Amino acid sequence: MKTTLSFLLILAVLFGFQGCKQTPKASDDVQSLAEARKSVLKLSVYIIAQTVDQFLTTEAGRQEALSILHCNGITKVYIETYRSGLVIPPELIKSTVSFFKENGFEVVGGIATVPGPNFGVAQEGPLAWLNWQNSKTQNDLRKVMEDSAPFFDTFIIDDFLCTADTSLESKAAKGDRSWSEYRRSLLTDLAQSILINPAKAKNPGIRIIIKYPQSYDRFHLFGYDVATEPKLFDGVWVGTETRGQYTQRYGFVQPYEGFINYRWISTLSGNKIGGAWFDHGDCTDIDFIEQAYQSVLSGAKELVMFNFDSFISGHPGHHLLRQDFEKLADLAKAVAAHPVQGVAGYKPANSDAGGDLYLMDYIGMFGVSLVPVSQYPENSSVIFLPTQAAADRDIVPKIISSLDKGAKIILTTGFLVNANGNEQLARMAGVKLSTNTLRNNYQFTLNNGHTEKLKFPLTTEYQIVPDGSGVLLRTSDNQPFLVQNKNLYLINTHTFSQQDFDAVGEVLLCPRQIGLLELPRSWMNMIRSAFRPKDEPVLDAPSRVSMQTLSDHSFVIHNYNQERTVVNITLPESGVFSDGFSHRPIPVNGKGIRLEMEPRSRIWVRREGC
Repeated sequence: MKTTLSFLLILAVLFGFQGCKQTPKASDDVQSLAEARKSVLKLSVYIIAQTVDQFLTTEAGRQEALSILHCNGITKVYIETYRSGLVIPPELIKSTVSFFKENGFEVVGGIATVPGPNFGVAQEGPLAWLNWQNSKTQNDLRKVMEDSAPFFDTFIIDDFLCTADTSLESKAAKGDRSWSEYRRSLLTDLAQSILINPAKAKNPGIRIIIKYPQSYDRFHLFGYDVATEPKLFDGVWVGTETRGQYTQRYGFVQPYEGFINYRWISTLSGNKIGGAWFDHGDCTDIDFIEQAYQSVLSGAKELVMFNFDSFISGHPGHHLLRQDFEKLADLAKAVAAHPVQGVAGYKPANSDAGGDLYLMDYIGMFGVSLVPVSQYPENSSVIFLPTQAAADRDIVPKIISSLDKGAKIILTTGFLVNANGNEQLARMAGVKLSTNTLRNNYQFTLNNGHTEKLKFPLTTEYQIVPDGSGVLLRTSDNQPFLVQNKNLYLINTHTFSQQDFDAVGEVLLCPRQIGLLELPRSWMNMIRSAFRPKDEPVLDAPSRVSMQTLSDHSFVIHNYNQERTVVNITLPESGVFSDGFSHRPIPVNGKGIRLEMEPRSRIWVRREGC
């Protein structure tokens, strides 16, 4: 690590940093713009402990860091004091913090709670996490917090307030509890006793932030407790690091996941929610900037980029971020006043997903403006209930109340089988309850009388037997996929279950690509029709085209496909429209808009005068 950073520093000093291809004046303009708009959208970067130790110990390194930060519009830095066995000594923390503050930066401390040589005790489990039950782990972390706290006004706990430890020590402490119950209780207690309280004993005014990773449907399995932790911490930051949707390295994650994760956690954190955090790993330039847009659409007012090493070496996404900063800031201002609204997807805190793991991400990629909630959305006009919602054991009267108000409700088969009162729900849905697990992998899907081959298999969850409902979509062997009974819809989905994760040794993220995003355009349009709120625009598009509606009735369309895509939109009423990003007029034919969207592009449809 030291050799690599030293070599990069020599190149930067001798040949000039190449990651920001601008003249000094243009660089000054980027910084001036970032300063002028940081109340709307702030750009921040996280500097890991190893880089602090090797890059920021000399005047040359610090000056080069200033140049890099200024030319990218960064106004806030996070200085990490521990990672992977390296503890930054107090004198280096003090001088580094002073340097950045003297140069006008906001400074926050940080820690990555992971094991290292002679630091903590590594877990017995699949990932490089800690055994938090062990006293050495607790004592080592407590000391870092005590030594770091005096130098910072704010301090963030990175992703790793979690464990999958199955050592004899942890098994004994677990007792008869489930692993989830034990780990959540353990880490809720330790968050206070070894992280928050020791820091505040040394610096009573310090604010402690928890940063959640992206794997929201699996948090509770590894000790993250989103019902209790936001109450303990002073701030909550959220991972929106979706990276490359077409690559296996980080799990074929859909871009909409960043939005789902941030908005869901915001319902549990209230006004403590603050920054979105994404990185460069497995990212093309387009992947990188798409993370920024979904972060802003979710409501983030700060973008924290992990980590500074990628700014030293350079990344093509930085050019797009500088180029699009004003667009992102304009969007952030609009979202602050008019948050994204739409279909309410209900996921209670610490709820199991069954075979619907990360399903909400895919529904968003269908072109449904899906907004996750952690409390039952009793006043919503369209409600989506996946398996996660079955954790609410009083769900049936809530559904009945919503239907009586005229709401439209979409259930998954996983929810129906697992919900309390499922026999009554089955009658309401017009189906016979069946717990026969299908898990059929359809390589073909029936589309209006002819068969289309899917690139990836379409997996269904349970058998649906209609008993009064109408079948809207069927698979090639005549298995109902989407049925309707008045305002109640049932969709037969399967994304991933624990069995799918175990089959490939995955722990956190999507284990494979699936056929849900390969469904024909006609199927996409039918599914969108089931989810569409009354008097909202009608989207005619293939999958991987998202549509997020702001409360001022403007909407952002993303084409996440890798090819040029035609998108047709039928508006509730005619008007004059323009693109909120380019400010160019959008041609309208009566109530219709036809967009020819380039691969991986976006447009913000806004009515003139609004």
